[in-house]
Amino acid sequence: MSEVCPKCDGMGMRVVRQKNGTQAAEACECQFERRRRQLLVRAGIPRRYEHCSLENYKFDGQGIDRSQTMAAQRARQFVDNYPVGTDGQGLLFTGSIGVGKTHLSVGILQALIVEKGVHGLFCDYRELLKEIQNSYNPQVSTTELEILRPVFDAEVLVIDELGAAKPTDWVWDTVAHILNTRYNDKRTTIITTNYADQSPGGTGAANRAMREETLGDRIGERMRSRLAEMCVVVEMTGSDFRRGERRARFA
Repeated sequence: MSEVCPKCDGMGMRVVRQKNGTQAAEACECQFERRRRQLLVRAGIPRRYEHCSLENYKFDGQGIDRSQTMAAQRARQFVDNYPVGTDGQGLLFTGSIGVGKTHLSVGILQALIVEKGVHGLFCDYRELLKEIQNSYNPQVSTTELEILRPVFDAEVLVIDELGAAKPTDWVWDTVAHILNTRYNDKRTTIITTNYADQSPGGTGAANRAMREETLGDRIGERMRSRLAEMCVVVEMTGSDFRRGERRARFA
């Protein structure tokens, strides 16, 4: 049985005295806390990242690259300035594996929900594409639109590991559909990627084999250009902290 709020006796409203001496009913604080909990659940943050906050972003024992410190500061500023100061723009965190891109993105999402009551959603890029592909199966009752509707409608959307799926024409079209819809609706999108935010610098398999792939290779140069309008790029460097402090071990 849930605990009854002592301030409102479970009514959800309480009577308060105004400055002019009159009394008025207003929503109890417990209702705001309840809504925050519901928004956090609906955000779909994976259990692995539920602990991630802007306050606990640190790399104990390994030091921290200056770019990581700057990224954490930018994340906090983004939350403080949202929504007026951000004007619909989001953030694009780029960098190698394990520098904390997902941690900061989830930290931003959780802070916006808790501090500002934002309706947010976390999406793993590869899992989202799999869900959409699965909706084409005639034995599955879920439609593509039903899967994409929450992605389109979320006030703040986190797309984790953009570009991780093998690039195909279908993948490029799907990414374009998602990003263009959110761009046109001026909704905030926060993105992480392991690929450098650079132009492909040449086409064809031979060119890609001679250099590291870029975000333009993975999602198409047209959508990479669109991201430049949607998001401020935050480049992160440093060592992979998951190979040290977070290495799996038995107790």
